[in-house]
Amino acid sequence: MAFAGILSDADISAAIAEAKDSFNYKAFFAKSGLSSKSQAEVKKVFEILDQDKSGFIEEDELKLFLKNFSAGARELSDSETKNFLSAGDSDGDGKIGVEEFQALVKA
Repeated sequence: MAFAGILSDADISAAIAEAKDSFNYKAFFAKSGLSSKSQAEVKKVFEILDQDKSGFIEEDELKLFLKNFSAGARELSDSETKNFLSAGDSDGDGKIGVEEFQALVKA
């Protein structure tokens, strides 16, 4: 598992919202245990989520957010993706950088 050593499978399973339009990033970060991890561990998670290694998590990568944690998970809906992006994009550039992601996880 990509998050081995950072997050437990059980915590990830408990955090994944199955119902469409039920995703809450704050609840996910808390239930998965990510919000209690160090900045370095959160950065490692960011690097996994940044699939194209651009240094940012863009909208198309956010849509697949849950699938990164569990292959059988659903994609985020368009509204969930847009809400997640707007919550994390503090500089308004349309993507989430590592510092923005760390701040979002710790918020």
